[in-house]
Amino acid sequence: MSSITRRTALLGLGASALAACGNGIGNTNDATIEARVDSTLAFMNQRYPGASQIQQRASGMLVMPLVTEAGLGLGGAYGQGALRVGGTTVDYYSAAAVSAGLQIGAQQYSHVLFFMNDEALMDFRRSDGWAGGADVEYALRENAETIRTDVVSSRAPVIALVFAQTGLRAAATIEGIKYTRIIP
Repeated sequence: MSSITRRTALLGLGASALAACGNGIGNTNDATIEARVDSTLAFMNQRYPGASQIQQRASGMLVMPLVTEAGLGLGGAYGQGALRVGGTTVDYYSAAAVSAGLQIGAQQYSHVLFFMNDEALMDFRRSDGWAGGADVEYALRENAETIRTDVVSSRAPVIALVFAQTGLRAAATIEGIKYTRIIP
């Protein structure tokens, strides 16, 4: 007779929490991704008008409409989105992360990575998998009203705007997310 360990129970609970969030994990339907990207951009531009200036200056942008993140000691995150250059989708990407430490809860959020020059965009597109790191400047929803003054003048090669968070999770971050090209 097998016994269920605490670790197995926690991993099962975490997987159930991610599945319950309705992220569509495993769904690579391009029409669904496109609809979510369009909706996310419309929301972003309405809610954060300063973001349109960043969007106009960017060489391209990766729009992740829905990232689901959950953790209890060990955690993970997953989402799918589209890379747009000149307003046209050129590729689809997934974002995945694993984390460990003091964390508890689950949340969903949207984020957009703005590639502010051609070199940053090409580095992203040429990589087998790209992880956000020190070259990314974050504009979180708490200071989104100051996007125009703080971030638009930035010389960072990549600017990340994180918004539309729902749920409750301690120590939430998008650091360490790995982006990988997918084929819908």
